[in-house]
Amino acid sequence: MAFRGNPVRVLIVPGLHSSGPAHWQTWLEAHYRSSSRVVQDDWSTADLDRWTERVAMAIARDPDARWVAVGHSFGCLAIARHLARGGTGLHAALLVAPADPEKFGVASRLPQGKLDVPSVVVGSDTDPWMRADSARAWSRLWGSHFVNLGDVGHINVESGFGPLPQAKTLTELLIHRVERAQRMARSHPLEFSFAI
Repeated sequence: MAFRGNPVRVLIVPGLHSSGPAHWQTWLEAHYRSSSRVVQDDWSTADLDRWTERVAMAIARDPDARWVAVGHSFGCLAIARHLARGGTGLHAALLVAPADPEKFGVASRLPQGKLDVPSVVVGSDTDPWMRADSARAWSRLWGSHFVNLGDVGHINVESGFGPLPQAKTLTELLIHRVERAQRMARSHPLEFSFAI
């Protein structure tokens, strides 16, 4: 009998001004039939609480799903804030080119320790919104795996992305990790933890 757990779905969380048709997040979203995208009521204003509430609302539309969030720029901070508030429904996070929390004055409102879900932070040596050493420091604080793509700017359309195969690979790895954790929880409920 095949294992049938709760579905794993991908949640796309764009940054300021959203992710247009040529952005890698739109490309990635097209690879997952059951994916969903967070839509902000004001894409030009970086309001952490309002953006985080939109993340929570998107997750709440399918409370049975195990969500893997894929964020870009300020969207990463909204994901992190959701996790700081308990992270309901979120089971893994891919944070690509996060905006620097210090630039927005929100660092104290983000998790100050290891995240409760598997996570990956993807940074760049030439990102104007977050220096690589800062991205590495946040990933270390959160217990996230850190990937540095090198001289790729803010990893957006202006930087040449477009398709981003690395994001799809990392998303797939996180999906598999969530599915494996779910199988383990079903077969050994008393022994389960995210430390896998």
